[in-house]
Amino acid sequence: MTSIRHEIVIDASPAHIWEVLRDVGAVHERLLPGRVVDTRLEGDQRFLTFPDGHVVRELIVAIDDDARYLAYSVVEGARPALDHHHASFEVRPEGDTAGRLIWTTNVLPHTRAAEIRIRVEHGAREMKQAIEGGGRGPRHPPRQGAPGRA
Repeated sequence: MTSIRHEIVIDASPAHIWEVLRDVGAVHERLLPGRVVDTRLEGDQRFLTFPDGHVVRELIVAIDDDARYLAYSVVEGARPALDHHHASFEVRPEGDTAGRLIWTTNVLPHTRAAEIRIRVEHGAREMKQAIEGGGRGPRHPPRQGAPGRA
């Protein structure tokens, strides 16, 4: 398995960064507007719709508010096709007024690692731009009882 770790400093408080990330039903509004056009939740599954109509199904594995940790897995619709995908976000303080977003992605097959690394780096830049741009407040109430939730 290949593990890709990418870190990016975001000019926003760690609390705000976490608020945006953990709003798992508003990816299209708060985290990746334009890249994702709709987000739908069904239990612990999240469905992301892209501008071309393609849908990716993810499993929300864990949300830990105390640790500011979110884990998810793409279970259907990965582009490029993958045998395995598991990723996590962590948010840590960076100085007095910023936060560090750490995105770790584990994938198989190894041959897809370079392409996934490019997508992670580009996605992190888009997330940084969206979070620093403010965006709207939470649209969806926090989900209760998700696995791994602290």
